[in-house]
Amino acid sequence: MLGILNKERTVAAPGFNRWLVPPAALAIHLCIGMAYGFSVFWLPLSKAIGIKESLACGPEVGFFQELFITTCDWKISTLGWMYTLFFVFLGSSAAIWGGWLEHVGPRKAAVISALCWCGGMLLSALGIYYHQFWLMLLGSGVIGGIGLGLGYISPVSTLIKWFPDRRGMATGMAIMGFGGGAMIGSPLATTLMKHFATPTDVGVMQTFIVMASIYFFFMMTGALSYRIPANGWKPKGWVVPANKKSKRMMTEHHVHVKNIFKIKQFWLLWGVLCMNVSAGIGVIGMSSPMLQEVFGGQLIGVAKTYSELDKTQLAAIASVAAGFTALLSLFNIGGRFFWATLSDGLGRKVTFFVFFILGCALYLSVPSLASTGNKLLFVSAFCVILSMYGGGFATVPAYLADLFGTQMVGAIHGRLLTAWATAGILGPVIVNYMRDYQLGLGLPREQVYNQTMMILAGLLLIGLCCNLLIRPVADKWFMTAKELAAEKHHMHEVELDDEVEAEGVQTVQTTSVLLVIFAWSVVALALGWGIYNTLINAAKFFN
Repeated sequence: MLGILNKERTVAAPGFNRWLVPPAALAIHLCIGMAYGFSVFWLPLSKAIGIKESLACGPEVGFFQELFITTCDWKISTLGWMYTLFFVFLGSSAAIWGGWLEHVGPRKAAVISALCWCGGMLLSALGIYYHQFWLMLLGSGVIGGIGLGLGYISPVSTLIKWFPDRRGMATGMAIMGFGGGAMIGSPLATTLMKHFATPTDVGVMQTFIVMASIYFFFMMTGALSYRIPANGWKPKGWVVPANKKSKRMMTEHHVHVKNIFKIKQFWLLWGVLCMNVSAGIGVIGMSSPMLQEVFGGQLIGVAKTYSELDKTQLAAIASVAAGFTALLSLFNIGGRFFWATLSDGLGRKVTFFVFFILGCALYLSVPSLASTGNKLLFVSAFCVILSMYGGGFATVPAYLADLFGTQMVGAIHGRLLTAWATAGILGPVIVNYMRDYQLGLGLPREQVYNQTMMILAGLLLIGLCCNLLIRPVADKWFMTAKELAAEKHHMHEVELDDEVEAEGVQTVQTTSVLLVIFAWSVVALALGWGIYNTLINAAKFFN
């Protein structure tokens, strides 16, 4: 039975419709993308024992004691460590096992991702039952984080090889799913927790078990649906344009992942991603409090600053800010597909140039927009910024394929994701410490973000410099024909002879077309439900 996971068993038969692969990738990314929405569990878990109110631990109980204590509730700040571990282990696991993934193929990696992600949730459910936080950190944080990394990079190389004519669009579709996972998972989790909640139970344990079961079904369906093209396959009638290589830095050769840390272009692109993500994460972390503190009572038609509002009014503007956050999430997701698809025409370097120039201008304009009280332009600036944040994630895999070839792009992408892990620390630290520093100086709340926006704009300028310095990779780094042949043999790649190639590019089975429609319908239904719920929340801002 395990033989179906072997890479050679995943090679597509002649007539396979390549449009079946993106929904398979989306089925996995929409599940693991719930990592973004785990904060929906923090408040209920902080009352797991007290139920109505949190049963606080004494001052003598430190973080280490909270890992094992069973007589008091966890603090929300303690629960947040699960979120931190998610992305630490996502980046590290993708970097460590990216090369292994290329050798065993996307199906086996995706199956292990499903086992880790869903198994981690079940272990976390056990941790909730016994009130042992170390089990939750091990389950969702460590094991689940490894599942995140493997699931995140599993379709990258495959999609790029299936869509050499639309690399950005292909990776944009899949990575859009990772951004959209919380749109589906968060309202689902909220509904399940309400259903399972009782006077003696907050319902999170049961929710974890149900969601793990649902996710396992969809992730395994996606994993078993993965197919890879035979070596030499290409879309019917497609050829690399003669001028594309020179204008877009699209190489036809391949770099081995073992050499990637020695190549300056990799580190320049590492800087590009790190700076783009650092600035974006900083905005995500402060968007809701910034809107509330800058506009205060204006959000509900009251001429008061944030400090002058009472509890009822603070709750009202918090609801408006939640709608603003929902709106930003839509632009984050939409930007992943829009910008990545646009990069197929503009080129990756030009696309990131737009990110940094336009982003820098928007960051610098935010303080003046805030001071004039122009809420529409203020919100519009943040929406565009978040679209470019998501667009950076979706465009960078195609950028890697252009520079280093497609043979080991999944493994190289795994190495590059260490920039994400770094940015996950750098961005929030800058924003949080700058805010506290400005408040300590006695500045009004509506002005504490001005310097922060300038610093984030500075990060984008560093990213711009890194992007401008990227040049085509030197020929010495590419594998020779002999080395490439040996690597393909090691990866168990199947060659496509002329007869099969002719059949493969000309034949499209009717059943495959019907299956594609069904697969996309399922994905669209799930995404549509998530978007609908997000639009309901976003409507609070406009109301």
